[in-house]
Amino acid sequence: MMDPTTDNAGHAGDPGTARASLEALRTEIAKAVVGQDPAVTGLVVALLCRGHVLLEGVPGVAKTLLVRALAAALDVDTKRVQFTPDLMPSDVTGSLVYDARTAEFSFQPGPVFTNLLLADEINRTPPKTQSSLLEAMEERQVTVDGIPRPLPEPFLVAATQNPIEYEGTYPLPEAQLDRFLLKLNMPLPSRQEEIGVLTRHAEGFNPRDLRAAGVRPVAGPADLEAARAAVAKTSVSPEITGYVVDICRATRESPSLTLGVSPRGATALLATARAWAWLTGRDYVIPDDVKALALPTLRHRVQLRPEAEMEGVTADSVINAILAHVPVPR
Repeated sequence: MMDPTTDNAGHAGDPGTARASLEALRTEIAKAVVGQDPAVTGLVVALLCRGHVLLEGVPGVAKTLLVRALAAALDVDTKRVQFTPDLMPSDVTGSLVYDARTAEFSFQPGPVFTNLLLADEINRTPPKTQSSLLEAMEERQVTVDGIPRPLPEPFLVAATQNPIEYEGTYPLPEAQLDRFLLKLNMPLPSRQEEIGVLTRHAEGFNPRDLRAAGVRPVAGPADLEAARAAVAKTSVSPEITGYVVDICRATRESPSLTLGVSPRGATALLATARAWAWLTGRDYVIPDDVKALALPTLRHRVQLRPEAEMEGVTADSVINAILAHVPVPR
């Protein structure tokens, strides 16, 4: 792994250096967040795939801190929006403002015009405001007064949400859930990890001052561009493509689901598997790459039957059962 203090600006076009820079993100984030390695990996995969991430967990498991640590470790512009019941769509996208000096309306960009948008507690705002992000997430632009305005590149939405059974939450519509590349569950820490968290705080760690914790930028847009170009060259055999399709088609036939994975979901699974293969040092995809990313890529794209949900069936258990039964290519 690259030394986090190394200046990689002169080697940003080198895929090997770009991989080392993205691996160094783990080191920087670990200065602020204890554990949660799967979530950290998922954020890096999303960056490589130009995708968006939904982080779900009970309050207090460092969802917001994780995204803030990622922002501090990346040399990109970042903004945060706290989603509340009274938040309006224009508070996110921007609006036309009347200028009395010129007697004309001018566009005032909203916080969505950034590289990394932290949408905090996105399911605490009504569907109308949630949907204001749909165009931005899918088309990477915002249309106001009939004029499309492109968003900066790179652009990633990292949204956090509490489990939907918590008071004061609005379930995200299926169309918006499908716009998220990954849904990452953040569980409660283990006993040892929780001891580590408390030890850091006892030693003076301040989660509101990440710079004091030593978190600093180790990768930037040039590294992401080089890494994405390398991921695009990662080869996928016809057998692997067929394997991805078979997994997704099996979700559409599952008796436990009312909604299976769409072709968009199959495309997403192939993309995340390629990114993971490249991150692990290979220029080709193997079935284990598909299995490793199947849960975070597909769990939010399926819908359980009410009777299955009452029996304790979860989206993860259905997908795991499908992975166990779909033939693996050799």
